[in-house]
Amino acid sequence: MTDTVSKDRVLIFDTTLRDGEQSPGATMTHEEKLEIAGLLDDMGVDIIEAGFPIASEGDFRAVSEIARQSRNSTICGLARANLTDIDRCWEAVQHAKSPRIHTFIGTSPLHRAIPNLDMDQMAERIHDTVTHARNLCDNIQWSPMDATRTEWDYLCRVVEIAIKAGATTINIPDTVGYTAPRESADLIRRLIETVPGADDIIFATHCHNDLGMATANALAAVEGGARQIECTINGLGERAGNTALEEVVMALKVRGDIMPYETGVDSRKIMNISRRVATVSGFAVQFNKAIVGKNAFAHESGIHQDGMLKNAETFEIMRPEDVGLSETNLVMGKHSGRAALRAKLKDLGFELGDNQLKDVFVRFKELADRKKEVYDEDLIALVSAATDPAADHLQIVSLKVLCGTGGPAEATLEMEIDGKDSIATEHGDGPVDAAFKAIRVLHPNKARLQLYQVHAVTEGTDAQATVSVRLEEDGMIATGQSADTDTVVASAKAYVNALNRLVVRRNKTGPGADTREVSYKDVS
Repeated sequence: MTDTVSKDRVLIFDTTLRDGEQSPGATMTHEEKLEIAGLLDDMGVDIIEAGFPIASEGDFRAVSEIARQSRNSTICGLARANLTDIDRCWEAVQHAKSPRIHTFIGTSPLHRAIPNLDMDQMAERIHDTVTHARNLCDNIQWSPMDATRTEWDYLCRVVEIAIKAGATTINIPDTVGYTAPRESADLIRRLIETVPGADDIIFATHCHNDLGMATANALAAVEGGARQIECTINGLGERAGNTALEEVVMALKVRGDIMPYETGVDSRKIMNISRRVATVSGFAVQFNKAIVGKNAFAHESGIHQDGMLKNAETFEIMRPEDVGLSETNLVMGKHSGRAALRAKLKDLGFELGDNQLKDVFVRFKELADRKKEVYDEDLIALVSAATDPAADHLQIVSLKVLCGTGGPAEATLEMEIDGKDSIATEHGDGPVDAAFKAIRVLHPNKARLQLYQVHAVTEGTDAQATVSVRLEEDGMIATGQSADTDTVVASAKAYVNALNRLVVRRNKTGPGADTREVSYKDVS
């Protein structure tokens, strides 16, 4: 990939692994980061911001391995405006086929006060750090954090300094989601028209969704001249999130009549990576989410259904298969064989190895014995559980719950802990509370429950429930998920899944540690 781009080509810069992971509770394991990076690379994302190498040994190792494994995408690392950060970033990305250093500093009055620099001192630091980065790498992105609240004259000044120092991409972040579409377009347009050398570099846009306008602002910036959009899968990100990759890609594809721009993203792979990011992050996609929500292609109104039967274009502006949705949504049952399951999973975007398929097939048969029909969403939940990389330090052997009216619930839990079986019986305000108390008796811990969320995978009384649990212990956050037709069982498994992840992170003192070692401000 080069730093030149045709006027009708928009580069897609994905920061799911950096900005997306900054969502509270969305921390991913090392293996999950490599998996998501591989999916992004395969779907045609131009630039992957793989992480913040100075933040921790775990981040550095993940960025380094992603850089070595990438086949197509430019691999980018984030660095603050200091030489140590930039050197560490280059050390992590240098082995990529196409490496990039992304360095930033806050330029608005509020953000200039953080490092306590006046305008001239900050300008000098920008010159020195961008120059240093360019001496290491010929692909440099620079961002004035909180650009949309930076004084116009000063913004022009520092952008010009960064360009003269060697920046090849200038990213204009709307860090707090403050701007509106017209402002977004005007800001990019005016910078290109005003700043010397602006015609020779790429302008990028990075929008947050605090006012619900991230996608609109990003597309407006493109109309203003930006040729790179920074985004995340499912709009994951701090606070209200970032521009959603799936939204801008499909908006440009569907509305090419008024936005004649192209991306290199294979939109048919959107649903697969959306589901995977939702699973590993623990952030379920809302049902009415554009493009990837469960209801995005559902029609219940009689008028809508009648129109769809006569002509799908009556109420659908894009085809489900354009984003990777299969046309059918059931047909698997207890008589289905392994070959049929493999073919069905391939239709859903999953390519499993023989051992993984064997595990999923066993789970599928168990589920099929309990359900008459196994839906696509059921299979996706099974695959997510079977391919979870969390260590099996703790395993549930059996769980029995007794509930009655007017009295506490009782849970008898048998667990295998490091190969040894243990049993406990506890009482609680309800079956889930009792089960969680039994787990804490068998595996004492100080983890605090931050999130407990349940949603049905499919419809009906035999539907699988997917449960998400987020735990925090000594500053470490872990998310667990599980699915089962029994909500209490799914809850207990999700809780144990999260505990397993905490155990892994607590015991990992080597280079794979996932804990953050430094605090930093978000560039976005």
